[in-house]
Amino acid sequence: MSTPTATPATTLTDDQQVVADRVIGALAGPDARLRDDQLIAITGLLHPGARVLVVQATGWGKSAVYWTATALIRAAGGGPTLVISPLLSLMRDQVVAAERAGLRAATLNSSNNGDWEAIESALIGGDLDVVLVSPERLANPRFGRRVLDSLVGNLGMLVIDEAHAVSDWGHDFRPDYRRVSDTVRGLSPHTPVLATTATANARVTTDVATQLGDQTLVLRGPLARTSLQLAVIDGLTPIQRYGWVVEQLPNLPGSGIVYALTVADAERLAEAITAQHGGAYPVAAYTGQLPGEERERLEEALRRNELKALIATSALGMGYDKPDLGFCVHVGSPPSPVSYYQQVGRAGRAIDRAVVVLLSAHEDAAIWDYFVTASIPDEREVQRLLAVTPVAPAEPASVPALEAESGLRRTKVELMLKQLAVDGVVDRTESGWVRTGRAWNYDAAHYEGVIAVRRREADIMRDYSRGRRCLMQLLQESLDDPTATPCGRCSVCTGELPDDLPRAPDKSVTAGVAGALRTRSHVVEPRKMWPGGAFGSKGRIAPGEMAAEGRALVHADAPEWREVIRAVFAADAPPPEELVTDVVGALSSWRRDWPARPEVVVALPVAGYSALTEGLTAQIAAIGRMDLGHLQIDDAAVAPARTSTGLTSAEEAAVWKDAISVPVPAEVAGRPVLLVVDATSSLWPVTIAAAVLRRAGATLVLPLLVHRRVG
Repeated sequence: MSTPTATPATTLTDDQQVVADRVIGALAGPDARLRDDQLIAITGLLHPGARVLVVQATGWGKSAVYWTATALIRAAGGGPTLVISPLLSLMRDQVVAAERAGLRAATLNSSNNGDWEAIESALIGGDLDVVLVSPERLANPRFGRRVLDSLVGNLGMLVIDEAHAVSDWGHDFRPDYRRVSDTVRGLSPHTPVLATTATANARVTTDVATQLGDQTLVLRGPLARTSLQLAVIDGLTPIQRYGWVVEQLPNLPGSGIVYALTVADAERLAEAITAQHGGAYPVAAYTGQLPGEERERLEEALRRNELKALIATSALGMGYDKPDLGFCVHVGSPPSPVSYYQQVGRAGRAIDRAVVVLLSAHEDAAIWDYFVTASIPDEREVQRLLAVTPVAPAEPASVPALEAESGLRRTKVELMLKQLAVDGVVDRTESGWVRTGRAWNYDAAHYEGVIAVRRREADIMRDYSRGRRCLMQLLQESLDDPTATPCGRCSVCTGELPDDLPRAPDKSVTAGVAGALRTRSHVVEPRKMWPGGAFGSKGRIAPGEMAAEGRALVHADAPEWREVIRAVFAADAPPPEELVTDVVGALSSWRRDWPARPEVVVALPVAGYSALTEGLTAQIAAIGRMDLGHLQIDDAAVAPARTSTGLTSAEEAAVWKDAISVPVPAEVAGRPVLLVVDATSSLWPVTIAAAVLRRAGATLVLPLLVHRRVG
């Protein structure tokens, strides 16, 4: 593998220089010129079969390399460039940049599937210079047959953007990205390949370069960002972090991004800011659950400074380009310093100074621990999935069918199938998944190595969040940057926070945020399918047995409820008055959506908090003038479901099916029922109880959960 120091300087011909100057001028201004490493990469890509890996800091100009190389290849009569890009926001920015460089560009993604046929025809017909696709689109067999096969021998260049995701040693490994190496091997040997990233340490760099080929040219530069003023504030509670953002948002420079670790956090924090500031400092939640067109609208609104901030998950991580982004605040620390570096790299790209603040808390460590093993396959679960996956040439099985047959959660099934596809053990066809016949072996040593790397990254993030050393130096060291030295600008080096920002919010602000957020409840969608397997029945739940849409007072680890929930579930005791008041408030706001007003209240202590649940039902019945009904639960029978986390959906449902009955059906017959539940994550107990009550004659079952847990 070559290194930049071993690569001689190269030049362009006069005609090529005219094209290159036109592109770089359009991208960066009339006086801009290519950097030396940019020129080395571009001239390298003009050689047949070239393999180039560029690892450079955000804002360095990696996209200028592939747009200039594309323009030169097209000017010489070469074919179009195919760019593999991971996120919709990044693809949209890249299309705009390509067009600014004078290239005809389009993207194939989930938000424009009505245009796919026309785009694919234009690509094959030579009417496009650039097409951007996601790795998932590349892995789609229909796309591969229609497009890639037709481009073999006529592809001008393949670009793999955010190439760290190719390596399962990386912080953001995506199985579909790993299959990119299969695409590289299937190319004409004359097609040049460029891979780019800002977030690859030495091990990831070596892994990606090896996948590209033995003669890969690696161009790696210093990763320090002098425009970023890094700061960390440690020791705030989760709700204090919300309060800090609400209080300090008006004082942060320009417009920016506030990152949250979960969708729920992003939505709650956006709501809290709006409740406090109204339209004075407009914000919006940005998550991967939003439709593509809505995400695009929000990206543009921030770019035009119509929003003070987007409150975003990592869905707005890689590649979003707003050169004057003035601040980046993290409410909670990502599990990897590499992913953190990537996200804060959105700020300060074309301005001299941007404020970057991490609001850390001890609770973040639990999230780090989860991500250490989240994408590591469990050997027993993989074997369970393989056992129900048909072997080709048998009829392929869909993901829902494999979910039902294996008893595994759908998200886990989807992830494992992608991982198995990388190893060639399963294959995705147009109608489902089949086994190829290749054996699968659990590579324990490899996975243990990946886990060890992730744990070391979590340790670095722990040092960062505690401010134990220069913050920029820690980030550079996590990426094996040999130029890492103390920056002299961060809150550790100076001992001060930028712009006199406070270390804690005013108590009244925090209390106001908590109070505002406690007025909201969360919709609980009923399960619609029986799980099969150990449960027996599978397929759609009959309308006459299904629960209605419910509500949860507390969802996941909502910061506004953290202390209350801790106290309530510390021991099985009658509900405190504060909880009763909030439950009554949730019922009052929910009742306008009831299909019918409940006449009977029934307790379901799923987590075993009988005194709490029965106390709530008694008070609700008294306040709402309803009757009390009863369920009989065999506590010994449900003990495995309450104490074990290893049960499949079918096994958990089977436990509850055999344990719940209605001792006096007449109490509920012909009447709507409010079902009060202490806490659950799977909803199987609620689904089973609703079916039991409906069979006993209840006309409607409305579930009310005190705590909808996650996991």
